Amino acid sequence: MVEYAKRKLAEEKVFKDPVHRYVHVRDQVIWDLIGTKEFQRLRRIRQLGTTYLVFHGAEHSRFNHSLGVYEVVRRIVDDVFHGRSDWNDDERLLVLCAALLHDLGHGPFSHAFENVFKTDHEYFTRQILLGETEVNTVLKRVSEDFPEKVAQVIEKTYENQLVVSLISSQIDADRMDYLQRDAYYTGVSYGHFDMERILRVMRPRKGKVVIKSSGMHAVEDYIMSRYQMYLQVYFHPVSRSAEVLLNNILKRTKHLYEQGYQFTVEPVHFKSFFENNITVEDYLELDEYLLITYFKLWMKEKDPILQDLSTRFVTRKLFEYINLNPEEEMERFEKLKNLFQQAGIETEYYIYHDCTSDLPYDYYEPDEETNRMPIFLEMPNGEIRELSKESYIVDAIAGRMKKDHKVYYPKEVLMDSTLDQYLKVEIEKLLNETK
Repeated sequence: MVEYAKRKLAEEKVFKDPVHRYVHVRDQVIWDLIGTKEFQRLRRIRQLGTTYLVFHGAEHSRFNHSLGVYEVVRRIVDDVFHGRSDWNDDERLLVLCAALLHDLGHGPFSHAFENVFKTDHEYFTRQILLGETEVNTVLKRVSEDFPEKVAQVIEKTYENQLVVSLISSQIDADRMDYLQRDAYYTGVSYGHFDMERILRVMRPRKGKVVIKSSGMHAVEDYIMSRYQMYLQVYFHPVSRSAEVLLNNILKRTKHLYEQGYQFTVEPVHFKSFFENNITVEDYLELDEYLLITYFKLWMKEKDPILQDLSTRFVTRKLFEYINLNPEEEMERFEKLKNLFQQAGIETEYYIYHDCTSDLPYDYYEPDEETNRMPIFLEMPNGEIRELSKESYIVDAIAGRMKKDHKVYYPKEVLMDSTLDQYLKVEIEKLLNETK
């Protein structure tokens, strides 16, 4: 009998995919992992959170993305690395499982949820891999220590950093899938790049992946695609407005619970989060379907703030925004908050500063400034050079942090006929002020 780790399906299974055309599954382990309830839960977690409220096609899930990352890694290890001296085929199944399961611990609307409840999706990924779960049961059929090895790859602590870099580096399968997938589902053109060319010029070297220097221009295109996607999609101010609402709904719910408020619809699925005694079972119960069900029910809640915020989110009545950095314009920000308070607006929930930041490309070694490896080129003479040393385009953006500050507020405050005219004029003056 063939041992479980080497067992193949009698017939290859394929998933039709809009990005990679097909996702190919031949390993029994991979097929069994896809069928677990923990992996199927990812169908109910959107890849882009609240972005669907801006780009109506962005309904794709972390399930889609996880299959895509698996497929990119499968192509690398089966078609590009197989048989090469610096690649150990014994680690093939390990990296395939890590690619498939790397997002397993994401919660509903990941970032807003984590911000309020101080959870960490990477921590819960590990707990799901190592706990009493269907995923753990499947992984243990390979070997007793296999779940721990998969966790180490995802946590970037696995001793062979070449394996880690396929999933977590600055030119990894994770990024190569989500840029193309997110571009496809949002309908924008920024995220497209020549992945076929990049895969053809990837080479395994001790501890890292390198790119043949002849493929440098394809990598430049990839980096610029990522740069544009962050500016145009991931940092879109309207999507961030929806995330502000989501954040404040959860924050208000937590506050009411701690005050002993009697909910019309009790947030029973959140209690362990409020009390900070979360189990893996509690965590896995939550998905975006459940959260939106609560929000719809809370549209009739007695608390006017929770009712209003929930209604705004469900019906897409989002906050307006202005470009304002309180770190540079603290006096203006504080005056604006004070005027809102005078107008009877609860500023803790109705005026919100949000800052996003991104580093398009970082050339530092992972043990210095970042935990993601830079991109290395292999020159014709065999010398390994960091990308920005050879590319003028990449050098222009390398190491430069991009930040964007916005302040969000409800535009309806200026339409309130009962608002004192002086307050209205002063608020409008501050909102329209340019630095």
